[in-house]
Amino acid sequence: MGQNIVSIVMGSDSDMPIMKQAAEMLDYFEVCYEIDIVSAHRTPDKLFEFASNAHLKGIEVIIAGAGGAAHLPGMVAAISPLPVIGVPIKSSNSIDGWDSVLSILQMPGGVPVATVALNGAKNAGILAAQIISVKNKDLRGKVIEYKAKLREQVIEKSRIVTAKGA
Repeated sequence: MGQNIVSIVMGSDSDMPIMKQAAEMLDYFEVCYEIDIVSAHRTPDKLFEFASNAHLKGIEVIIAGAGGAAHLPGMVAAISPLPVIGVPIKSSNSIDGWDSVLSILQMPGGVPVATVALNGAKNAGILAAQIISVKNKDLRGKVIEYKAKLREQVIEKSRIVTAKGA
């Protein structure tokens, strides 16, 4: 895929160590993406511009990560017609990450945000690939292959544990 079809945004550069995991999964699935910092609180104009126009640039899924009050995913979802995957991030100013989880998870009716686990950007990248794979058979094949590899890894680990326990 040549054109960016996923947008990864985060509230701060301190979120990058977590959000790069989404990028790594998209790289694995060979899905093109863009990545940027868009703060809901410090750059509201940039947030509005981004969320209003992402679909016009060919973006199909948005992954938005934020810590603390974590308004970024919900605000993006309020403006954009695209599916938004929220990544709650345990940050230095968070309440053990719970504030981020609840801010993203507890969206009002009509403004859905698919929410992954705290610091779960890897799963956000996988979920974005799965969403896109609905209309892309090649990508669906890669997702199926990935899941088969996960299965094989567990089977192999089970063999090792069983052999050591015998």
